[in-house]
Amino acid sequence: NIVEFYKGFSALWLIFYLSYSIPEEMKRESLIGNIAKDLGLNVGTLSSRKARIDFEGSRKRYCDIKMNTGDLITLERIDRESLCGKKPSCVLKVNLVLENPLELHRVSLHIQDVNDNSPKFRENLIEMEISESAEKGNRFSIEEAHDADIGQNAVQRYTLEKNDNFILSVTSNKVELVLENKLDREKQKEMNLLLTALDGGSPQRSGTVVIHVTVLDANDNAPVFSQAVYKASLPENSPPDTIVITVSATDADEGLNGDVTYHFGHVSDDEVNTFSIDHKAGEIRVTGVIDFEESSSFEMRVQAKDGLGLTSYCKVIIDVTDINDNAPVIYLKSLNNPIPENVSPGTEVGIINVQDRDSETNGQVRCFIQQNVPFKLVPSITNYYSLVTTGQLDRELVSDYNITISATDEGSPPLSSSKTVQLSVADINDNPPVFEEQSYSAYVSENNKPGSTLCSVTARDPDWRQNGTVIYSLLPGEVNGAPVSSYLSVNGDTGVIHAVRLFDYEQFRSFKVQVMARDNGSPPLSSNVTVSVFISDVNDNSPQILYPAPEGNSFMTELVPKAAHGGSLVSKVIAVDSDSGQNAWLSYHIVKSTDPGLFTIGLHSGEIRTQRDISESDSMKQNLLVSVKDNGQPSLSATCSMYLLISDNLAEVPELKDISYDDKNSKLTSYLIIALVSVSTFFLTFIIIILGVRFCRRRKPRLLFDGAVAIPSAYLPPNYADVDGTGTLRSTYNYDAYLTTGSRTSDFKFVSSYNDNTLPCLFTVLFFCFVFSYFFRKLKLNRHFAIHYMDCLCRVN
Repeated sequence: NIVEFYKGFSALWLIFYLSYSIPEEMKRESLIGNIAKDLGLNVGTLSSRKARIDFEGSRKRYCDIKMNTGDLITLERIDRESLCGKKPSCVLKVNLVLENPLELHRVSLHIQDVNDNSPKFRENLIEMEISESAEKGNRFSIEEAHDADIGQNAVQRYTLEKNDNFILSVTSNKVELVLENKLDREKQKEMNLLLTALDGGSPQRSGTVVIHVTVLDANDNAPVFSQAVYKASLPENSPPDTIVITVSATDADEGLNGDVTYHFGHVSDDEVNTFSIDHKAGEIRVTGVIDFEESSSFEMRVQAKDGLGLTSYCKVIIDVTDINDNAPVIYLKSLNNPIPENVSPGTEVGIINVQDRDSETNGQVRCFIQQNVPFKLVPSITNYYSLVTTGQLDRELVSDYNITISATDEGSPPLSSSKTVQLSVADINDNPPVFEEQSYSAYVSENNKPGSTLCSVTARDPDWRQNGTVIYSLLPGEVNGAPVSSYLSVNGDTGVIHAVRLFDYEQFRSFKVQVMARDNGSPPLSSNVTVSVFISDVNDNSPQILYPAPEGNSFMTELVPKAAHGGSLVSKVIAVDSDSGQNAWLSYHIVKSTDPGLFTIGLHSGEIRTQRDISESDSMKQNLLVSVKDNGQPSLSATCSMYLLISDNLAEVPELKDISYDDKNSKLTSYLIIALVSVSTFFLTFIIIILGVRFCRRRKPRLLFDGAVAIPSAYLPPNYADVDGTGTLRSTYNYDAYLTTGSRTSDFKFVSSYNDNTLPCLFTVLFFCFVFSYFFRKLKLNRHFAIHYMDCLCRVN
């Protein structure tokens, strides 16, 4: 039967108050009520919300809830007398706790008394000795019957078996035998009276006692207590043998009739084991354990009996005072473990219940967290606390928390207890991989082996397991128009970068790639880093001689005037090296010469100069073998031959005067000489016209021959840049051209630039060069003459 239904709210919890009234002694699994229906709850949510029954201050579970029906049923026998004794109201308080969201329902079980106890006298036989001198109307007290039930089920009336001498007098506090007719010992020395106690229950129960009356002579005064009710206060945990109170009764009789002894009247087994009474002195002492939490008060009846059996009774009430002897007890009712590290502040992660069996201030408890952790306790319903977060959690900083919860009561001295709650933080992928360096540099020598290791990149991810597993890869890109994957590869697990191919310093000297580090989280996080690869030069290119052309291709002959002085510039060997640095530092050496003391070459410039003045005894034909070396380790070199003619005029060259031809080529030679003279005449005429036109436009001073030798720019390969001291050319460096006619005083210097007026002359000169070269090869003429003639035409250019 639902008796009461209340609803209320607290700070964070929804609270309902529900009350049932049930009889005691119900069978196990008896239905108390459908708590789900009464509270308007869906039966299906009881299990998902972890519905449970909590008892306050009780060690037994008297009832529980059926998850599938929502019925509140009994689990154990409920005895109202053992729970509440003689209290008029017996209420068993339980809590129904629901989670997600957290709700608390207070359920009060009002235990109704049933008539399950019969009235009972302390003894089966009451011995009474009454003097025959007792007057009519004398009253003799009888110990009341005890019925553990209350109210209507307790003792309601007494009946006395019909007899000739006594009638029964029952008042609110006493049961007495009233002498209706005087006793006559001579007629009847003793008698048995049957006293019956009846309760008001249905069915009615009763208890009987036999009163054996012995008729005596003389004793007509019963003992009388100084107080009808004795009250005492006793602290709990009082040591044994502590005197609680002393009762006192007097008897007006003398001698044996006035000798009073004290005895407990009807007391429970607990009271018998807890207290004792001195039969002579009337002192009530402690003999057992006094526990306020078990029993807060005791009520006993004490009997005073004289020597001849007359008795009287008083009531002793002992109130037990509470002392702070129970420390708070902390119960962990619910805990979400582990919790994600990204939970927002204020999230509830657990429910704490604190109980203290003491009363009043001794049972008032403060609960708090000792450490400096991002959690706090929020009070909710009485003795319940919510464990909530106060800040953002970070598993990478703290992955586990040992939260010590302390509870202290308000007693004096206060008692406290603590409980450690272990809470783990679950990882989420909130940290991208971070490289140990802002950027990486790798240095590799050219001509490396494919597959060689260049460098290693390392990224750290503080997340856990797959969220912290790092995989490396190259970002798509191009190097010199080719995919970056054709140059490098990276080990996805270790971050070691390997070369896929060999590198050539002469093609490119450095490049950059992007390496990505990605974790295995969901979604994955990544970061990039730049890896700069620097290729160092290796001496793998020999010097390349640009001028004169290497032997076997063509032969260049230089004319050296006979009047050349010592130190005069004769010619210049021009060489380049595709390498860089010291690998391209070139040095020039004359390996072999016709006259070792006549010519010298600049170690780094390649300029061939005379060491002394030319003399008549010097050979007209001078051959120099020049070696060009770089400064690499090991050094690489190239050689060339330089042909020098000491003469002021081509006509003086013996090879040109004494050339003889075979008979079969004589006619062809004559035709060629005629053609050569004609073309040369035409060519010189054309040149004079061009010079005259230019002279009219702009006057140019003639520069005398200074012994320098011109190097035609046609021998210079494109895209060569000069590095000072290395022997290579600057892209803007040009040599002037000279035309030598045999006399120092008749040399002219033509300085021209490549413009529209020069192009026709250039094309014409090239045409004649090709024609003469063809005929000279056919006729197999003296090669020095042919080469020198072609060289003169080229110099005019």
